[in-house]
Amino acid sequence: MTGVVLLVFGNILAARAQVANDNIENRRLLRAEETITSTTTGCTVQPGCVDERLTGRCIEYHNDQWFEFRPPAAGTYYVNIGGQRCRDVRGVQLVVLTGTPCEPATYRILSCTSFGTQDDLFVTLPNLQAGVPYLLDVDGYLKDYCTFTLQVSGRARGLPAVPAPGIPNTSPGNSRFIELSWEVPDSLPTATYCRVLRREQRGFRATEIRRVPITRNVYGTRRAAYTLTDTLPGVGQYFYQVVAEGDDATEPPALLRQQWVGYSLLRPVYAGAIDGGTTFLDLPLARYPRGAYVSFLVTNPQNGNLLRALSLTNQPGDVRRARLYAQPWRDAGLRQVAVDVTCRPVRGSAYTEHLLLPLSTPGY
Repeated sequence: MTGVVLLVFGNILAARAQVANDNIENRRLLRAEETITSTTTGCTVQPGCVDERLTGRCIEYHNDQWFEFRPPAAGTYYVNIGGQRCRDVRGVQLVVLTGTPCEPATYRILSCTSFGTQDDLFVTLPNLQAGVPYLLDVDGYLKDYCTFTLQVSGRARGLPAVPAPGIPNTSPGNSRFIELSWEVPDSLPTATYCRVLRREQRGFRATEIRRVPITRNVYGTRRAAYTLTDTLPGVGQYFYQVVAEGDDATEPPALLRQQWVGYSLLRPVYAGAIDGGTTFLDLPLARYPRGAYVSFLVTNPQNGNLLRALSLTNQPGDVRRARLYAQPWRDAGLRQVAVDVTCRPVRGSAYTEHLLLPLSTPGY
């Protein structure tokens, strides 16, 4: 593939004071129901106090800070993160663990969540023990810089922090009208309505577009199946979520449905077909050693907004996945994208590089 530009540069950020709990020995003690405001900007990582091998692919530490919570009573608690104001669309990530501070060999990971959005979200922590110290590590997801509020509470606030599925690597439809269907299970007897939320791919947070009441028939039996028709605002990829809620504050919102829906003015491209006017991004998988695990982070070079994240192994069967449908990005005026690459070869050390890749139109 031609047109690859390798950029080498340093991070240039306005100097800002670090928060006091940037280091684990100065971790902030959280009281139940207390809401604090903090920021990841200016924070650094203590390499000896973290171990990415414990969290797998969930997290790459960049600008973390530390908190400690000791439950006043045993039970289920919720970590509520809200009010996110971030440089990019990615938001924060959260690791909850037990163990001796700065001794990773003693750590036991209870939860690891990368949010990928600036929505108000919660993480459920079941079966916490009274008086036991739990460590919370908050970091900017994929090197994002965020201001946020943090609370550990007996009540969930916001949306469940469930990772969004990947955007389908297929051409979007050519109709703005979509139909969304879902079911409310019997396991949610206190739910009284469903919130339907929509977020454009490059949007910072979701918007509630409809609130659908959960109804009953003349025999008092609760209706299980629901369908909603919506009109997409314009060309692009949109992420829908359906969340069931009720008036019982002790019952957390429950996620019922997640779905990406796309709309394009172009004729859809079907498997095996070549449309000379359709734009793709060809990730340079051949640049990297065979068998290496390669992570690609595609962003808008003008503002840093995340467009797509993809991880795959450099094997012949993964070559097709390295071609991404990119027409919505070209429709938005982009002719090239920035790509941060992390390569973890089978042998040797991991390394990163920053590429500037053109959006290609086959046949032109």
